[in-house]
Amino acid sequence: MFRGRFEHTIDSKGRVSIPSKFREILRERYGEERVVLTTFDGCLVMYPYKEWTILEERASTLSMVKKEVKAFVRLFFSGATECTIDKLGRILIPPALRNYAALEKDVVLAGMLKKIEIWSRDRWNEEITRAQENFDALSDVIADLGL
Repeated sequence: MFRGRFEHTIDSKGRVSIPSKFREILRERYGEERVVLTTFDGCLVMYPYKEWTILEERASTLSMVKKEVKAFVRLFFSGATECTIDKLGRILIPPALRNYAALEKDVVLAGMLKKIEIWSRDRWNEEITRAQENFDALSDVIADLGL
């Protein structure tokens, strides 16, 4: 499982280093250094390739009759890009994905169990501030889930 958060910079070509802890998990748990990036919730989400294929299988069973399902599939899956981690431990993030997530220089990579989120540092700070301000309500939701 991916956990922790790391601050990195994205270079002028759109490359960002994947933290060594995350690369280690990709190698040991998934046996590869291939990931899939897509857009979601103002950031990018990065899935190990094997986890991504599980999502695709699940999504392929959804009814495309519902407008909401079609909209989600269009947004989530059409923006997906397969990336390989290079010898220096970096991935190249395509311009469209960088634009969506407002990735310019400073980024945060956050472990989110089976996936990793990539945020612009500014958006990340806004998101964390919002979560802290709503912590009591979040605590109630977490308690209801049994955590």
